[in-house]
Amino acid sequence: MATKSTNTAENAKKTVKKTATKKPAAKKTAAKKPSKNLLIVESPSKAKTIKKYLGSKYEVMSSKGHIRDLPASRLGVDIENGFTPEYIVPRKDGKAALLKELKAAAKNSKAVFLATDPDREGEAIAWHLAQMLELDETAANRVTFNEITRKAVTEGVKKPRMIDKDLVASQQTRRVLDRIVGYKLSPFLWHKVKYGLSAGRVQSVATRWVVDREREIDAFVPQEYWNLDVLFLNGKKEYSARFFGNEAGKITVSSAEENAKIRGELDGKDFIVKTVKEQEKVKNPAPPFTTSAMQQDASVHLNMHPQKTMSVAQSLYEGIDVVGHGPVGLITYMRTDSLRVSDEARAAAKDFILNAYGEQYYPKTPRVFKSRQGAQDAHEAIRPTDINLTPEVVKGSLTNEQYRLYKLIWERFTASQMACVVQHVRSVEFECAGYLFRASDTKKVFDGYSRLYHYAEDAEETSAFPDLKEGDKPTFKELVSEQKFTQPPSRYTEASLIKTLEENGIGRPSTFAPIVGTIIERDYVEREGKTLKPTDYGFVTTDLLIDNFSNIVDAAFTAEMEEQLDSVEEGKKTSVDVLANFYKDFAEALEKAEANTEKRRVEAPVEESDEVCELCGRKMVYKVSRFGRFLACPGYPECKNTKPVYTKAAGTCPVCGKGLVVRKTQKGKTYYTCERGTECGFRTWDVPTNEICPKCGKTLFRHFSTLHCVAEGCDFEKPFRKTEKAEKTEQ
Repeated sequence: MATKSTNTAENAKKTVKKTATKKPAAKKTAAKKPSKNLLIVESPSKAKTIKKYLGSKYEVMSSKGHIRDLPASRLGVDIENGFTPEYIVPRKDGKAALLKELKAAAKNSKAVFLATDPDREGEAIAWHLAQMLELDETAANRVTFNEITRKAVTEGVKKPRMIDKDLVASQQTRRVLDRIVGYKLSPFLWHKVKYGLSAGRVQSVATRWVVDREREIDAFVPQEYWNLDVLFLNGKKEYSARFFGNEAGKITVSSAEENAKIRGELDGKDFIVKTVKEQEKVKNPAPPFTTSAMQQDASVHLNMHPQKTMSVAQSLYEGIDVVGHGPVGLITYMRTDSLRVSDEARAAAKDFILNAYGEQYYPKTPRVFKSRQGAQDAHEAIRPTDINLTPEVVKGSLTNEQYRLYKLIWERFTASQMACVVQHVRSVEFECAGYLFRASDTKKVFDGYSRLYHYAEDAEETSAFPDLKEGDKPTFKELVSEQKFTQPPSRYTEASLIKTLEENGIGRPSTFAPIVGTIIERDYVEREGKTLKPTDYGFVTTDLLIDNFSNIVDAAFTAEMEEQLDSVEEGKKTSVDVLANFYKDFAEALEKAEANTEKRRVEAPVEESDEVCELCGRKMVYKVSRFGRFLACPGYPECKNTKPVYTKAAGTCPVCGKGLVVRKTQKGKTYYTCERGTECGFRTWDVPTNEICPKCGKTLFRHFSTLHCVAEGCDFEKPFRKTEKAEKTEQ
């Protein structure tokens, strides 16, 4: 007991001594509260622009697109358990390191806001980020804006909302649906056609259209017909009228005998002006661009592929550092099917038009365009964010591609708000021997929107007739006959295929360009000039899918699936309902197809060429690889000779005079080179034409809107005006 007390006393002394010599404890400082908000966007360039708007109170970072996705090496969908997707953070592209940075930034932020693109894909990316950063998904942390301007961004961050789970579900349903089709059908194609082929839900429909059109062309039987024109004289000038028929109606002249009979009846007879009708025709401007309309016009007028158009538009949307104006997003969101324009933008357009062109160039009432039926109408039409930033104002801050596309968008929008073109149209009917000839001329009374927008061919003025009245006898010169044949339907171009997708309700603004790009990259379709032509594998796989999976290549069924996805977005249907309904029939068709194809491969037809193998003398055949078509000796494996396939181009080489051929880079970009290849060394991106340089006699090449000579020492150039002949030459 004494020992215990002593020990206790001793311990107490030690404690006192220790306490006495111990320095006073420092006061604990409170942990510093985060002072900045974190705003996460998809694109680094967009982050840079927005950071300058929001200032020091915000840290702005980029997720660089999706932070996680389905695995690339396996299906990644648990079909048995409600089609549950398995998401992973990809190892490539530094996503794991980026996620670590985002988590650290989120932890040290006052609040986290997700400002990914304002569409289904952007909403899904925001949801993935919320999950990976462990954010409260019931909190108002989702921010959207239709344009990257100071006003839109600062107002957007003041009005955050919850993540829209229905939008996320719709995107996830599409992703799972496409994954199931791709991963289940692709092995089927490997077994039956060729290893490495892949199938896509929407892409298969697009490929079928190209295949069907090619077969229509092959099966087309031309029909003969004749044009019969009468030429009249007005002093030294000529004007003409075309044969129509008679009082009973139109007559088609379908043979040389019919043409000769009518000419015989007209021979020596007088032509009399039967009727003259005059009217004013009013032409309304085209509406501002939707995504598909922008892609179509950029393809036609700028020679831009849809994927390039979207890439350039994305850069204009995300922000450009404009000299004298700072960073600004020049256009509104470029994925839209709406023709809606904000009242503010319409008012700004009015002020600009009145100041720049005058009161007569603004309509009596502001223009309002109605979106097509079925449009989602989630965003405005594509327009400049500030109409006062004209193409010339920003030209010095843009690349050539950015300038050309911005000019197209700016002019289209501005013209859409301008007054109509007014034309005076005169229609004249001539009668001779009971037959009728018709002609009309157009004179522009008021140029309206065409003063600015020069892409509209319908605003052209035609040559005028003399002053004619009923009963006049015009001075006859001669009859001119021309034999013609009906033409097959045109092949699809990238622009017309996108238009067809939209008209049939297949795909959405964000998917049009990827659909067309995918069928080209997968070698089901190839570019031939500006047109699209199916490859052998395009034919074979389309036929195989038609025989075994008719729904997959059926346009109506695919359009219905788009409506189902819209229903999920609207909260009317669940993702599981849509997927289960689709998968039941799809799985049955897959099982039946695998059982009925008799375990034999379906070979693509062998197309023989005129090229002779210089090693063994056999006629070489066309083959297809992931880089496109090539020539191969049919004697493989004894003879392994191969050659690239070159398409002849117009004109001749300006260096050596030999022929020109079309070649493509590995990414599919077209260029032109001498057929002698490296022996000559000539190559160019510019398009050769059939026109000859008047100074040196060499081939003229087209660079956008200019024809120029590339021969050394020659500087000739002139404006390029596309004619029907030129269009056919390019194709």
